[in-house]
Amino acid sequence: MEMIASYTSFVAVGDSFTEGMSDLLPDGSYRGWADLLAARLAAREPGFRYANLAVRGKLIGQIAEEQAPVAAAMGADVVTLVGGLNDTLRPKVDMGRVRAHLESAVELLAPSCKHLVLMRSPGRNGPVMERFRPRMEELFTLIDELAARHGARVVDLYGAPALGDPRMWDVDRLHLTAEGHRRVAEAVWQALGLPTEQDWRAELPSAVPPGWAVRRAQDLSFARQHLIPWVGRRLTGRSSGDGRPAKRPQLLPYAGSPVS
Repeated sequence: MEMIASYTSFVAVGDSFTEGMSDLLPDGSYRGWADLLAARLAAREPGFRYANLAVRGKLIGQIAEEQAPVAAAMGADVVTLVGGLNDTLRPKVDMGRVRAHLESAVELLAPSCKHLVLMRSPGRNGPVMERFRPRMEELFTLIDELAARHGARVVDLYGAPALGDPRMWDVDRLHLTAEGHRRVAEAVWQALGLPTEQDWRAELPSAVPPGWAVRRAQDLSFARQHLIPWVGRRLTGRSSGDGRPAKRPQLLPYAGSPVS
Protein backbone atom coordinates (compact mmCIF):
# COMPACT_ATOMS: atom_id res chain seq x y z
CA MET A 1 0.00 0.00 0.00
CA GLU A 2 1.33 3.41 -0.96
CA MET A 3 2.11 5.63 2.01
CA ILE A 4 0.55 9.11 1.98
CA ALA A 5 2.90 11.86 3.13
CA SER A 6 2.33 13.54 6.47
CA TYR A 7 2.85 17.26 6.93
CA THR A 8 2.99 18.84 10.39
CA SER A 9 3.76 22.48 9.52
CA PHE A 10 3.35 24.96 6.67
CA VAL A 11 4.75 28.45 6.07
CA ALA A 12 3.45 30.62 3.21
CA VAL A 13 5.65 33.40 1.78
CA GLY A 14 4.60 36.00 -0.76
CA ASP A 15 2.34 38.92 -1.66
CA SER A 16 -1.41 39.55 -2.01
CA PHE A 17 -1.94 36.29 -3.89
CA THR A 18 -0.81 34.33 -0.83
CA GLU A 19 -2.38 36.76 1.64
CA GLY A 20 -5.71 35.73 0.12
CA MET A 21 -7.09 38.76 -1.71
CA SER A 22 -9.91 38.83 -2.91
CA ASP A 23 -11.36 35.84 -1.04
CA LEU A 24 -13.30 38.04 1.35
CA LEU A 25 -14.88 36.69 4.53
CA PRO A 26 -17.95 38.20 6.28
CA ASP A 27 -15.77 39.87 8.93
CA GLY A 28 -13.83 41.78 6.26
CA SER A 29 -10.68 39.66 6.43
CA TYR A 30 -9.25 37.61 3.59
CA ARG A 31 -9.05 33.83 3.54
CA GLY A 32 -7.33 32.59 0.37
CA TRP A 33 -5.74 29.40 -0.89
CA ALA A 34 -3.04 29.21 1.80
CA ASP A 35 -5.61 29.29 4.63
CA LEU A 36 -7.72 26.70 2.82
CA LEU A 37 -4.70 24.44 2.35
CA ALA A 38 -3.64 24.87 5.98
CA ALA A 39 -7.11 23.94 7.20
CA ARG A 40 -7.11 20.77 5.12
CA LEU A 41 -3.64 19.80 6.31
CA ALA A 42 -4.63 20.51 9.92
CA ALA A 43 -7.60 18.16 9.59
CA ARG A 44 -5.16 15.33 8.83
CA GLU A 45 -2.49 16.07 11.44
CA PRO A 46 -3.08 16.83 15.16
CA GLY A 47 -0.93 19.72 16.33
CA PHE A 48 -0.46 21.06 12.80
CA ARG A 49 1.18 24.53 12.73
CA TYR A 50 0.79 27.29 10.16
CA ALA A 51 2.32 30.71 9.48
CA ASN A 52 1.51 33.10 6.64
CA LEU A 53 4.10 35.83 6.18
CA ALA A 54 2.56 37.25 3.00
CA VAL A 55 1.83 40.96 2.66
CA ARG A 56 0.03 42.54 -0.27
CA GLY A 57 2.03 44.66 -2.69
CA LYS A 58 5.43 43.20 -1.82
CA LEU A 59 8.10 42.96 -4.51
CA ILE A 60 10.40 39.96 -4.76
CA GLY A 61 13.29 41.89 -3.18
CA GLN A 62 11.18 42.62 -0.11
CA ILE A 63 9.97 39.02 0.05
CA ALA A 64 13.54 37.73 -0.18
CA GLU A 65 14.88 40.13 2.45
CA GLU A 66 11.97 40.36 4.90
CA GLN A 67 10.08 37.07 4.69
CA ALA A 68 12.46 34.36 3.46
CA PRO A 69 14.89 34.51 6.43
CA VAL A 70 11.98 34.35 8.91
CA ALA A 71 10.43 31.42 7.08
CA ALA A 72 13.75 29.58 6.84
CA ALA A 73 14.26 29.89 10.59
CA MET A 74 10.91 28.18 11.23
CA GLY A 75 12.07 24.87 9.72
CA ALA A 76 8.63 23.88 8.45
CA ASP A 77 7.73 20.73 6.56
CA VAL A 78 6.24 22.76 3.69
CA VAL A 79 7.13 26.26 2.49
CA THR A 80 5.41 27.94 -0.45
CA LEU A 81 7.11 30.85 -2.18
CA VAL A 82 5.17 32.91 -4.70
CA GLY A 83 6.64 36.25 -5.72
CA GLY A 84 7.96 38.35 -8.56
CA LEU A 85 4.68 38.95 -10.36
CA ASN A 86 4.28 42.41 -8.83
CA ASP A 87 7.69 43.28 -10.26
CA THR A 88 6.71 42.19 -13.77
CA LEU A 89 3.60 44.41 -13.65
CA ARG A 90 5.60 47.57 -12.96
CA PRO A 91 6.10 50.00 -15.87
CA LYS A 92 9.84 49.35 -15.63
CA VAL A 93 11.51 46.28 -14.17
CA ASP A 94 15.06 45.00 -13.95
CA MET A 95 14.58 41.28 -14.58
CA GLY A 96 18.20 40.68 -13.60
CA ARG A 97 17.43 41.96 -10.10
CA VAL A 98 14.25 39.90 -9.99
CA ARG A 99 16.31 36.82 -10.85
CA ALA A 100 18.92 37.58 -8.19
CA HIS A 101 16.33 38.10 -5.44
CA LEU A 102 14.35 35.00 -6.35
CA GLU A 103 17.51 32.91 -6.47
CA SER A 104 18.59 34.12 -3.03
CA ALA A 105 15.16 33.32 -1.55
CA VAL A 106 15.09 29.82 -3.03
CA GLU A 107 18.68 29.12 -1.98
CA LEU A 108 17.78 30.09 1.59
CA LEU A 109 14.45 28.29 1.79
CA ALA A 110 15.15 25.01 -0.04
CA PRO A 111 17.52 23.51 2.57
CA SER A 112 15.42 24.83 5.47
CA CYS A 113 12.29 22.77 4.79
CA LYS A 114 11.31 19.30 3.66
CA HIS A 115 9.26 20.50 0.69
CA LEU A 116 9.59 23.83 -1.10
CA VAL A 117 6.71 24.65 -3.45
CA LEU A 118 7.03 27.30 -6.16
CA MET A 119 4.32 28.45 -8.56
CA ARG A 120 3.83 29.68 -12.08
CA SER A 121 1.15 32.21 -11.20
CA PRO A 122 -2.17 32.40 -13.06
CA GLY A 123 -2.90 35.28 -15.39
CA ARG A 124 -6.26 36.72 -16.39
CA ASN A 125 -6.88 36.58 -20.12
CA GLY A 126 -7.13 39.97 -21.81
CA PRO A 127 -5.14 42.80 -23.44
CA VAL A 128 -3.39 43.86 -20.22
CA MET A 129 -2.11 40.33 -19.76
CA GLU A 130 -0.69 40.32 -23.28
CA ARG A 131 1.40 43.40 -22.55
CA PHE A 132 3.14 41.78 -19.58
CA ARG A 133 3.18 38.17 -20.81
CA PRO A 134 6.85 38.14 -21.99
CA ARG A 135 8.06 39.29 -18.56
CA MET A 136 5.86 36.79 -16.78
CA GLU A 137 7.06 33.93 -18.93
CA GLU A 138 10.67 34.96 -18.30
CA LEU A 139 9.91 34.78 -14.57
CA PHE A 140 8.28 31.36 -14.94
CA THR A 141 11.26 30.00 -16.88
CA LEU A 142 13.48 31.05 -14.00
CA ILE A 143 11.13 29.37 -11.51
CA ASP A 144 11.36 26.12 -13.45
CA GLU A 145 15.15 26.35 -13.50
CA LEU A 146 15.41 27.02 -9.78
CA ALA A 147 12.99 24.21 -8.96
CA ALA A 148 15.05 21.73 -10.99
CA ARG A 149 18.27 22.94 -9.35
CA HIS A 150 16.99 22.80 -5.77
CA GLY A 151 14.50 19.94 -5.88
CA ALA A 152 11.45 22.15 -5.39
CA ARG A 153 7.97 21.36 -6.69
CA VAL A 154 6.29 23.65 -9.21
CA VAL A 155 2.54 24.15 -9.40
CA ASP A 156 1.73 25.33 -12.92
CA LEU A 157 -1.29 27.58 -12.48
CA TYR A 158 -0.34 29.58 -15.56
CA GLY A 159 -0.78 26.51 -17.74
CA ALA A 160 -4.37 25.93 -16.61
CA PRO A 161 -6.78 27.67 -19.04
CA ALA A 162 -9.58 27.62 -16.44
CA LEU A 163 -7.64 30.01 -14.21
CA GLY A 164 -7.34 32.50 -17.06
CA ASP A 165 -11.13 32.72 -17.36
CA PRO A 166 -12.23 36.27 -16.40
CA ARG A 167 -14.96 34.73 -14.23
CA MET A 168 -12.22 33.41 -11.92
CA TRP A 169 -11.07 36.95 -11.19
CA ASP A 170 -12.41 39.62 -8.85
CA VAL A 171 -13.61 43.00 -10.11
CA ASP A 172 -10.12 44.43 -9.52
CA ARG A 173 -8.84 42.06 -12.27
CA LEU A 174 -5.74 41.36 -10.18
CA HIS A 175 -6.90 38.79 -7.66
CA LEU A 176 -8.71 35.47 -7.82
CA THR A 177 -12.24 34.92 -6.58
CA ALA A 178 -13.04 32.45 -3.81
CA GLU A 179 -13.46 29.73 -6.45
CA GLY A 180 -10.03 30.55 -7.87
CA HIS A 181 -8.42 30.31 -4.45
CA ARG A 182 -10.17 27.01 -3.80
CA ARG A 183 -8.67 25.61 -6.99
CA VAL A 184 -5.18 26.82 -6.10
CA ALA A 185 -5.44 25.10 -2.71
CA GLU A 186 -6.40 21.88 -4.47
CA ALA A 187 -3.50 22.26 -6.93
CA VAL A 188 -0.95 22.59 -4.11
CA TRP A 189 -2.64 19.76 -2.20
CA GLN A 190 -2.14 17.47 -5.18
CA ALA A 191 1.44 18.68 -5.71
CA LEU A 192 2.17 17.50 -2.17
CA GLY A 193 1.09 14.01 -3.16
CA LEU A 194 -2.21 14.06 -1.31
CA PRO A 195 -5.35 12.33 -2.64
CA THR A 196 -7.15 14.20 -5.41
CA GLU A 197 -10.49 15.61 -4.28
CA GLN A 198 -11.43 17.84 -7.22
CA ASP A 199 -10.31 18.61 -10.75
CA TRP A 200 -8.86 22.07 -10.23
CA ARG A 201 -8.19 22.39 -13.97
CA ALA A 202 -11.84 21.85 -14.99
CA GLU A 203 -13.05 24.67 -17.20
CA LEU A 204 -16.14 26.66 -16.28
CA PRO A 205 -19.40 26.02 -18.15
CA SER A 206 -19.80 28.14 -21.26
CA ALA A 207 -21.80 31.32 -20.83
CA VAL A 208 -23.03 34.16 -22.99
CA PRO A 209 -20.54 37.04 -22.65
CA PRO A 210 -21.94 40.38 -21.46
CA GLY A 211 -22.93 42.92 -24.09
CA TRP A 212 -20.94 45.95 -25.14
CA ALA A 213 -22.72 48.38 -22.79
CA VAL A 214 -22.19 46.11 -19.77
CA ARG A 215 -18.51 45.64 -20.61
CA ARG A 216 -17.95 49.37 -20.94
CA ALA A 217 -19.66 50.02 -17.61
CA GLN A 218 -17.46 47.36 -16.01
CA ASP A 219 -14.35 48.92 -17.57
CA LEU A 220 -15.25 52.37 -16.23
CA SER A 221 -15.96 51.02 -12.75
CA PHE A 222 -12.68 49.09 -12.77
CA ALA A 223 -10.71 52.16 -13.85
CA ARG A 224 -12.29 54.40 -11.20
CA GLN A 225 -12.12 51.99 -8.26
CA HIS A 226 -8.94 50.04 -8.95
CA LEU A 227 -6.80 51.15 -11.90
CA ILE A 228 -6.45 54.86 -11.05
CA PRO A 229 -5.55 54.20 -7.37
CA TRP A 230 -3.06 51.53 -8.50
CA VAL A 231 -1.39 53.93 -10.95
CA GLY A 232 -1.32 56.60 -8.25
CA ARG A 233 0.57 54.30 -5.88
CA ARG A 234 3.07 53.44 -8.63
CA LEU A 235 3.71 57.12 -9.41
CA THR A 236 4.27 58.03 -5.77
CA GLY A 237 6.28 54.94 -4.83
CA ARG A 238 3.66 53.71 -2.37
CA SER A 239 2.36 50.16 -1.90
CA SER A 240 -0.91 48.77 -0.64
CA GLY A 241 1.14 46.80 1.89
CA ASP A 242 3.06 49.72 3.39
CA GLY A 243 3.00 49.38 7.18
CA ARG A 244 0.91 46.23 7.08
CA PRO A 245 2.08 43.29 9.24
CA ALA A 246 2.28 39.70 8.07
CA LYS A 247 -1.04 37.89 7.99
CA ARG A 248 0.01 35.18 10.46
CA PRO A 249 3.58 35.95 11.58
CA GLN A 250 4.21 33.02 13.92
CA LEU A 251 4.25 29.28 13.30
CA LEU A 252 1.45 28.30 15.67
CA PRO A 253 -1.13 25.51 15.97
CA TYR A 254 -3.92 25.96 13.46
CA ALA A 255 -7.39 24.52 13.68
CA GLY A 256 -9.20 26.61 11.08
CA SER A 257 -11.76 24.96 8.86
CA PRO A 258 -12.25 25.77 5.17
CA VAL A 259 -15.53 27.39 4.22
CA SER A 260 -17.08 25.92 1.07
